[in-house]
Amino acid sequence: MSTVDGLPLSGVRVIEFTHMVMGPTCGMILADLGAEVIKIEPPGGEKTRKLPGLGIGFFRTFNRNKKSVVLDIRTPEGQADARELIGQSDIVLENFRPGLMDEFGLGYAELSERFPRLIYVSHKGFLPGPYEKRLALDEVVQMMGGLAYMTGPPGRPLRAGTSVNDIMGGMFGAIGVLAALRERDRTGRGQEVQSALFENCAFLSAQHMQQYAMTKEPPPPMPARVSAWSVYDVFTLADGEQLFVGAVSDKQFVTLCNVLARPELAQRPEYATNALRVESRPQLLADLGEILKDIRAEALVPLLESAGIPYAPIVRPDQLLDDPHLKQSGGLVPMQTDEGDTTDVVLLPLTLGGRRLGVRQPLAKVGEHTREILSRLKRRVGSKG
Repeated sequence: MSTVDGLPLSGVRVIEFTHMVMGPTCGMILADLGAEVIKIEPPGGEKTRKLPGLGIGFFRTFNRNKKSVVLDIRTPEGQADARELIGQSDIVLENFRPGLMDEFGLGYAELSERFPRLIYVSHKGFLPGPYEKRLALDEVVQMMGGLAYMTGPPGRPLRAGTSVNDIMGGMFGAIGVLAALRERDRTGRGQEVQSALFENCAFLSAQHMQQYAMTKEPPPPMPARVSAWSVYDVFTLADGEQLFVGAVSDKQFVTLCNVLARPELAQRPEYATNALRVESRPQLLADLGEILKDIRAEALVPLLESAGIPYAPIVRPDQLLDDPHLKQSGGLVPMQTDEGDTTDVVLLPLTLGGRRLGVRQPLAKVGEHTREILSRLKRRVGSKG
């Protein structure tokens, strides 16, 4: 485990009032970058800790490198403690329903009057506008933001296979924090940062919006798209194994034909250029499929690797726990959980000066740091705390 010394946000303190994925992602990024992130949990702990099904991994994934303090901010005592903690901090994160933090006296308008240097980050469903009072979930905005339409086959909108808007919304919240810290260095004042699921999804769909603006034709869903490249698909090999293969230039197509020991395929007039191959794509894919169906992946992959042809096996998330690149590059590291066992977690996908931003402490137990943090409060000095 690494230490906070020398990390970019060392000395920055964050108070996090969040749950689920979006807000916790923002807090985790700031924590990984070296900030002291204090997660405020309700009595009994954040409910995300005990989600079943596809939500079971949320808490472990998005809450590393944080401290846990239990406060009941529904009570005057809890609100007073929260305000004093905020007064000692640089940043507040929240992702509750619109207006809830205001009801507790912990909204930006009230806090900014008392603490003008405070940076306050709200993660919401929608930015200010006609939809701002609506409640939203990742899947809701995928449906209304074009993503589900583009992901599923025609007539069957399909959500993406992970919480893309929640995670990216937290990333944009963190980007806003970094910009606000930089601006505070110049002006001495904090500000409110807002990040939202719907606008995030519209950003993800922006390339398809421009496609329509330029062609005046609604873009078809990805499974029905007209590919820009002729060979860019999943093929079924011997024993039912599947492999994605891409040949996105004329040179790569010739190379692929040579790898498959079928150089004559590249000599056919209808396959002479990428544009011609796209026109003949159904037949080309059928020709390649017939060749590949009798080849084993273990024999083909080294040839594609050596020839520089893009390829990818179809990998389940559980298989990534044994991925040699993730492990050897330092992107998958052990973390002690709040239950005392150890699990491997995926680090942020970046390096700073060649170093990975690692796990610095075990995943916090519910309220593990309550006494430590609240003992710093002036109003608690001399009390039981």
